[in-house]
Amino acid sequence: MESFESNETKETNENVNFQSRINLDPLKTSVDKIRHELGKVIVGQHKMIDQLIVSILANGHILLEGVPGVAKTLTAKLLSKSMALDFSRIQFTPDLMPSDIIGTSVFDLSKSSFEFKKGPVFSNFILIDEINRAPAKTQAALFEVMEERQITVDGKTYIMDEPFLVIATQNPIEQEGTYRLPEAQLDRFLFKISIGYPNLSEEITILQKENELQNRNKMADVATIVSKSEIKEFQGLLKQIIIEPNLIEYIAKVVLNTRENPFLYLGASPRASIAILNASKGFAAIKGRDFVTPEDIKEAAIPVLQHRVVVTPEREMEGISASEIIKQIVDSVEIPR
Repeated sequence: MESFESNETKETNENVNFQSRINLDPLKTSVDKIRHELGKVIVGQHKMIDQLIVSILANGHILLEGVPGVAKTLTAKLLSKSMALDFSRIQFTPDLMPSDIIGTSVFDLSKSSFEFKKGPVFSNFILIDEINRAPAKTQAALFEVMEERQITVDGKTYIMDEPFLVIATQNPIEQEGTYRLPEAQLDRFLFKISIGYPNLSEEITILQKENELQNRNKMADVATIVSKSEIKEFQGLLKQIIIEPNLIEYIAKVVLNTRENPFLYLGASPRASIAILNASKGFAAIKGRDFVTPEDIKEAAIPVLQHRVVVTPEREMEGISASEIIKQIVDSVEIPR
């Protein structure tokens, strides 16, 4: 009798442990393959690649920041090639107009009516190069499409084809001929990813790979891994990942701390809290877990918050960065039990 009861208890425990699990194997396999494909061209930068994959799974936009020549544009192009998505590139310049991005109404003589000609933003994967080179008027044209994934022209609304993702690049050093991104624009990016210089061994590997290329195109060897429907499916799986109430409270406390922190002039909004929630689920998913841990939240906090908060002028003069303050906040907030 005892053995029967213990067997029954054991079975019940196994059911509790495994019955409600989400099958993340196809997602994990695809992520590993994408990492491998990008690794054929991109040397190092493993953290950046993971953050890019997470932002796509979480259906969020990305701001890539780095000095010229650290493969920002190349990374975005490789990522779009590894996924079967329509790709569009827009080079932002000071004379670029909103109609150059969104499209414009053209008079059709044969029909004696205006016809809307869609701009380059009507795609799945948009690369905006040097986003801070265009004036505020042009940057503002992206507000609606980035947040609501739709465009309204002449009173008519056009819904964007899903998935719709924007990767924007900017150079942090060069200030001449650039326009600072408004806070409302920055808030629409899920992640701000800073790309640094490679170390010595990575630099040597880059040179060796370049030397071996000869006449071949860098992108020729990169294969397409996931389809449009698979990306949508993976984005749906992400919503099902479990997060405990105490970890939701932890996210809320971290964001609340940014609003009360004396080192910060501007704190994070509720949109930032939702972004951390979605991004932490993404980090759990790429590790093959169907539940969020505090480490996932800590990993998501800096890329989600660093562009949404503003450091006080006094602390900025001391050379303290937003990412350093956020790291202190994340470490100081106790995880509720």
